[in-house]
Parts: sequence; C-alpha cells; structure tokens
Amino acid sequence: MKFGKSICVLNVGGTRYAFTREVIRDFPLRRVSRLHACATEKEVLELCDDYDRDRNEFFFDRHAQAFVFIMLYVRSGKLRFVPGVCELSFYTEMLYWGLETAHLDSCCQKRLDERMSDIGMDSLSEGDIVLSGDECLTPEETVQQIELTGRAKWLERMRKTFEDPNSSLAAQLLASVSVIFVIVSMIMLCASTLPDWDTAKKTTVEEHRIVEAVCIGWFTAECIVRFLLARDKCDFIRHPLNIIDAIAITPYYVTMAMAGAGMPGAGLGVAGVILRVLRMMRVFWLMKLARHFLGLQTLGLTLRRCYREMVMLMVFVFVAMAIYSALAQLLEHGLDLDSQNQDYASIPAAAWWVIISMTTVGYGDVYPVTTGGRVLGGMCVVSGIVLLALPITFIYHSFVQCYHELKVRSARYARNVSSEMLQ
Repeated sequence: MKFGKSICVLNVGGTRYAFTREVIRDFPLRRVSRLHACATEKEVLELCDDYDRDRNEFFFDRHAQAFVFIMLYVRSGKLRFVPGVCELSFYTEMLYWGLETAHLDSCCQKRLDERMSDIGMDSLSEGDIVLSGDECLTPEETVQQIELTGRAKWLERMRKTFEDPNSSLAAQLLASVSVIFVIVSMIMLCASTLPDWDTAKKTTVEEHRIVEAVCIGWFTAECIVRFLLARDKCDFIRHPLNIIDAIAITPYYVTMAMAGAGMPGAGLGVAGVILRVLRMMRVFWLMKLARHFLGLQTLGLTLRRCYREMVMLMVFVFVAMAIYSALAQLLEHGLDLDSQNQDYASIPAAAWWVIISMTTVGYGDVYPVTTGGRVLGGMCVVSGIVLLALPITFIYHSFVQCYHELKVRSARYARNVSSEMLQ
C-alpha cells in the first residue's frame, strides 16, 4: 500500500476496526490482505465498497454481526455460525472474505451440509457463488496476489494434498499409491506367518527385503512430509494414527541397526519378542484406509459421536454379567456339593458363559446341567437381547445421520475434483 496513513480502518456494516499496515499485510482474510498490495484508489474500490482517503478508512457493506464471528476466528482459530443467521447467508459472507468450508468447526460443517441437502445443493462449491471484486481481477492484480501469499498457499495446498484425499486430483493419486503400499505391506505381513514362509524366504530373500524396504521407505517419507507440513507439530505427534505409524515403522530400523551391529534376531531374547509385537502393529495401518472409504469414515464418526451410548452399553453388559455369573456359579457349583459342574467353578469362569449367552453366540463349550441353571440361562439370553437392543437403536440412527453427512460432503468434493480435471 503506497498511500494513506499507517493506521488502516475497516468499517464493516458500521463497526470500525483499526489495524496497522503490517497487520493488514499478513491478515488471515484474503480480501483484507489484498488491500496491502493495492497501489491506487481504483484498485482499492475493486475490493471494498468505498474508501475515505483522509481517514484511510475502508468501507464494506457487509453483515456486521457475521464479521464479528469471522474476527473471532482470526483471533482464536475457531469459526462458528452466527446464532439466528441463515447458514447459507453466513457461508456467503465467508466466501466474500476468502474463507472456505474447511475453516468451519465440524459441528457447523454438519449444519451447512444438512442445509445444502435440504435445498438440493449437495454439490455446492465456492465457484458457484460470484463475489464482487473477485471476478474482475486484472493480470497484474493476480500476479500481486500470488506474490503476496504464494508460499502460504503452496504450503496449504501441499498439506491438503497429504491430509485430505478428496481435496484435489493429485491428492487422490497420492492416496491411491498409499493404499497400494498398505495392501502390499499387509499381504507381506500375513504371508510372513505362513508355515512355508521361511522356506520361500530363503530362496527369494533379496526380493522380500526389497519389497519391505520400499514399503517402509514410502511410509517413512510420507510421515516425515506430513510432519513438516503440519500446522501444529504437537497435535501431529499426539494423533493416534501418527503414533501407530511411528510404532509400526520403528522396529524395522531397530532390526536393521542391530543386524548391522552383528546382533542376530534369534539372540535378542525379550527384545526380539518386543520387536515382533511392535512389527505386528503394522496391521493398524489398515486404519489409514478410513481416509479413502466412506463406510469406514462413517463407522469412525459414529463411534466418536456415540461414545456415551457405547459406555452405557458396556455398563449394561458388565452389570448383567456380574449378576448372572454369580447366580450361575451358585446354582451349578455351590448348592449341590455331590455333582458340581466344574465349568462354573468360579465367578470369572461363569462370566464367560454369561457373555456368550447374552450375545446369543453360544459356542456350546460351557452349558448348565441343573434345572435352575437352565432357567437362569433362558433369562440371561432374553435379557441380553433387550439390554443390547436399547442403546443400539441410538447408535443406528447416528450411523444413518453420519453416513448422510459424509455422502453430501463427498459429493461436493467429487465436483471440485471433476472441475479440476476439466481445467
């Protein structure tokens, strides 16, 4: 900005905000930060509705209350809808100031998806709304905007490419390669437990080492890149999937280091057992597939939202198990000393029979022989069906709702990717 005072005033719907030039230059809202690159008043008026040169005040004829919540996002990093304001109207304000749906909190994204679905706009994207000032950019303004935020945009684009498989075509290709490596790694892990694996490994040892090294190398490089691109490194380290990645990758390098030091795997003792256990953690790499498949995403979102119902279900089961296992041990083992049923010698042993009866599995390895025990078994089965059905109803409705939300969001992402391919 080569004109005006050092203090800039934003007047949004009658509410005034004062900032320095340096703050305007690095402002998180794209429309505001572009003011710093303007060299003439004509360029300024293409971004705002009016400009007062004497007071260096920029006028925006926009929703004042909505901008208050947008400013809260600038300060705290959390963006939520304004109470009493239509979701689509607030969404339009977001697009005007340069924000996207990804900036919304998950609860508000859910409300926006539901609103779009209600009015038949399942695939609404930012390009469907024409905003004043954004459609008439000159080539010089475009170059200035790219120079101003080029590095930040590149980092954000790279982060989305690695973190969000639906964000672009490149992200989908990268996700497909990652899925292939996960499947190959799982096949190698399963094959390593076969009886004939050791014999086959002796004849093709180089091929097995190469395949394993390539898979581990890919996962290592992916993890390092995602760590470097992460906004918050501490949150990245604390994320459960990233912890699983580290635990699954580390044993390979520990094994290679010990082999290089002349320590064979068979002589590691307890350390060797620990390494084999950690290596088996690779099976949790399958959880990465949840980023690419709608069904697994729905399952994870349902479990996260229904943790109270899951806890309630576990409480029901444990209470019933304690009651029925104590009664079963008494009826089958404690009353008749002459013909004791040794399968119910203790309450923990009877608890196994209770759990397989309540879930209607019934392996048949343990069963009551007395009349009282059989009557108790019937009551256990019936009560198990009722107790399991009560919270499962809530979980089912949550699953349907989560599936609908993710389906709407997936449709919107699919349109964005299709548009990118056409371009």
